[in-house]
Amino acid sequence: MPRIISTDLGVGVGLRVPHYAAILAERPPVDFFEVISENFMVEGGKPLFHLDRVLEHYPVVQHGVSLGIAGPDAPDRAYLARLKQLLKRTKAPWVSDHFCWSGAGGAHLHDLLPIPYTPEAVRRTAERARMIQDVLEVPFALENTSSYLTYRSSTLSEWEFIGEIAERADIGLLFDVNNVYVSAYNHGFEAETFVRSVPHERIIQIHLAGHTHLGKYIIDTHRGTVTEAVLDLYRTTIQLAGPVSTLIEWDDEIPALPVLLAEAERARQVRNEGLALRAGQPSPPRRDPTALPITSGERAGWKQGGPRESAAAEVVG
Repeated sequence: MPRIISTDLGVGVGLRVPHYAAILAERPPVDFFEVISENFMVEGGKPLFHLDRVLEHYPVVQHGVSLGIAGPDAPDRAYLARLKQLLKRTKAPWVSDHFCWSGAGGAHLHDLLPIPYTPEAVRRTAERARMIQDVLEVPFALENTSSYLTYRSSTLSEWEFIGEIAERADIGLLFDVNNVYVSAYNHGFEAETFVRSVPHERIIQIHLAGHTHLGKYIIDTHRGTVTEAVLDLYRTTIQLAGPVSTLIEWDDEIPALPVLLAEAERARQVRNEGLALRAGQPSPPRRDPTALPITSGERAGWKQGGPRESAAAEVVG
């Protein structure tokens, strides 16, 4: 049995600059926030001040973007030390990054670059992931990325690759359903095969986002609402994996807060449908996602314990 134990936080959103004032004034019923770890790996100042305010009221999970675990260089021990220091502050139930590489020889390319799906890459990435989890002393998860090219040297499917690493390293998966859809379209495989083939017991968080369809290919832009096709895959994922913390990512052309909250409630409805299917029950009635605000009575029915008290926070970038 894996040592990864999933904590279901419900449905959350990313903490973004345009929403700070509204969050502070309205305290919306968001279950949790996800923050980009690197924005707070600093000695002090405004980012940590605001992080401490949000931690008074919200659970926070940390998501990294610069580990580059599969690159030619070993993980930066100084980076891991700063990350661990931040985890002591947030008490996040897990920390995540990506299945990718991001640079070499001290140069950082500021992108999530794809990995060749080979046994050697499995071995190296799994060894590093296990080491990182041991150093951080909290559950560690890696996220499947969207991709726009493949390697001729690959001998495994992406789902075989990430599943084998998760099992060998005994880590969690941050399962990005939108990235599954994007990569499936770009490379011509069946998205549902990916969803059904990963080790579902290792999924500790799910990402949902919008994308930009350019005809011949799709770009993972985190722009706009989640498409119905992605939500269909999400419903299946929840049916297979059970209640898993789910996050709406919206990072380009960020809307007003009520629009983001409506998207979170739209995801919650699909999540409820997936859980009903898992339990062999009829799906709950659909709610109009634009019908805000959500009442505390409704929230109590969705999440045991009722609505969570909220507060504002600010991040850099």
